[in-house]
Amino acid sequence: MRFIFILGCLISAFHGFSQNQLRDDLGYLAQDELEGRSMGSKGEILAANYIVKRFREIGLTKGGTGDTTYFEFFTKKTRLHPHDNAFQGPVLSGRNIIGILDKGFEETIIIGAHYDHLGWGDEGSLHTGEKAIHNGADDNASGVAALLFIAESLKEIPLQTNVIFIAFTGEEKGLLGSAHYVKNHGFDLKTARYMLNMDMVGRLNEKNQLAVNGVGTSPSFVPVLKKMNQNIFHLILDSTGMGPSDHTSFYLDSIPVLHFFTGQHEQYHKPEDDVALINFEGLELVSKYIVSIIQELDKEREIAYVKTRDPEQKRFSFKVTLGVIPDYLFEGEGMKIAGVKADKPAEKAGLQKDDIILKMGDTKIHSIREYMEVLKTLDKGDEVEIEVLRGKNTSSFLIVF
Repeated sequence: MRFIFILGCLISAFHGFSQNQLRDDLGYLAQDELEGRSMGSKGEILAANYIVKRFREIGLTKGGTGDTTYFEFFTKKTRLHPHDNAFQGPVLSGRNIIGILDKGFEETIIIGAHYDHLGWGDEGSLHTGEKAIHNGADDNASGVAALLFIAESLKEIPLQTNVIFIAFTGEEKGLLGSAHYVKNHGFDLKTARYMLNMDMVGRLNEKNQLAVNGVGTSPSFVPVLKKMNQNIFHLILDSTGMGPSDHTSFYLDSIPVLHFFTGQHEQYHKPEDDVALINFEGLELVSKYIVSIIQELDKEREIAYVKTRDPEQKRFSFKVTLGVIPDYLFEGEGMKIAGVKADKPAEKAGLQKDDIILKMGDTKIHSIREYMEVLKTLDKGDEVEIEVLRGKNTSSFLIVF
């Protein structure tokens, strides 16, 4: 009841908006007819055209190539295999969609979300059955629906900055769209106060857990996040500006960033990530929370950039995989498993969803960081004993990589 009461109070501040448009936007992007919105596909083009239509309806001006279109086209050479340094693979074509809310000021803020996904199961899919459409309702039709909702909301709100809204493509291929934007929009970035990224914001759980990454990239962020929260969300804050989503491209160009995320789930990168599992009340609540943050940050005279403690680049490249999906919202001791991938070392050894890894070899696992540190030291063929908490019982499993 408390959740419904708070949601009702927050909604009352946004006259004329409801979940209906969020449902329409997310529902269109995550329908089978778009075949998973893989970069360069017909489905991606249909999604892009829909986003352009919505940008027009909202009243955003064109921010694409030459300011005569909403589209920013680009191509990317690919490798035939990991050691193909000549990039002899197919050339990918994609399009970012850029709309501007011009408030008549020199400074800007940038709000983004990627709209591409995995098509019929591109590289990165965790699906093991027959080929199937990966609709990506949470990843990341939810972020785009929030982007459009925020754009419509800010149109009615006085701000002291312009706002650039970007729907990125190529995120699933390696942050291609955001990297292209940063490389080719130096002028916009010089005037940017900060960048906000919504990636997977459609599955707010019963505990109202909301992860916000990048909070250490400016001293302005944490006080505002806590002030505007008013005990609605259980916030899980992480300082680093680095992460596997588009805000990283901006952080690496010395721009303060925040990434909003409602957590991992078993349907991640699988065909089952569909509209029926979206928490639209939660999506609406997250979207309005972000709007309130933007309003409050607008009062700050300066939003200073701070370089944060960042994971080593090599941490994202491993010789082996355990085959689990970490629970990024878990706050206890250890590394909790949100899902186990089929036919991988974890499943073969008997690990299960909700197990908590407490120790790997001689190393105590306090969080995901220690888990990754151990993982990057391992080679194929290595054997490691893992201590796991399952319910109230502790057990050991021998993992063969």
